[in-house]
Amino acid sequence: MGKRIIAQARGHGGTRYRAPSHRYAGKVEFHSAKKIEGIVKDIFHDPGRNAPVMLVRFEDGKELLHIAPEGIMVGQKIKYDGEIAIGNVVELRKIPEGTKICCLENRPGSGPKLLRSAGSYGVVVGKSEKKVTVLLPGNRTIELDGRCRAMIGVPAASGMKDKPWVKAGKKWHAMHARGKLYPRTSAVKMNPVDHPFGGKSKRPRQKDIASWKKPPGAKVGRIGPKRKKKK
Repeated sequence: MGKRIIAQARGHGGTRYRAPSHRYAGKVEFHSAKKIEGIVKDIFHDPGRNAPVMLVRFEDGKELLHIAPEGIMVGQKIKYDGEIAIGNVVELRKIPEGTKICCLENRPGSGPKLLRSAGSYGVVVGKSEKKVTVLLPGNRTIELDGRCRAMIGVPAASGMKDKPWVKAGKKWHAMHARGKLYPRTSAVKMNPVDHPFGGKSKRPRQKDIASWKKPPGAKVGRIGPKRKKKK
């Protein structure tokens, strides 16, 4: 009798794959007001993110979490719709070309959705009548509404990816903090009873293309690809 593959076990639920979200700091969001000031009360690490977060207290007494950009300090003022300075939240149409931005909205009022991880930033490269073009990491461009807001600066902790893990245990604890499965066994290294790709005898003949109609136990590999690889 076969066993549940990872795709099936993850969907079934359980503590092994469930992220410990009760340890996370909370949701990162922008204030609903278009023009308001706040002050940075604290900067700390969030187990659910690789970039640090800052607690901002606004004039109306509301406290929200923001991604902390490089160069921000406790006690510094944050302005919405203010000048072009690190930590300020400004509409794209008011940001000069060539400015580095992060925590970008994908539609007006959606809150920060893009460019939130450590060291990932975009650059405003062009403007039209109502649209603004932003250069994303990987040289991909995106055109957004000029009313979308973004934070000025680069998310902190950009050098975290340069530090080696050194020990497997260090990486295990880091992955476990987010509910990730580690170490991960390759499918072709498994037995046929554990995975459709398993077994040395099946490896040369096994197709890595799965139909949309197949059940979860067989829907592995490339699911309904537009192109098939040449043989």
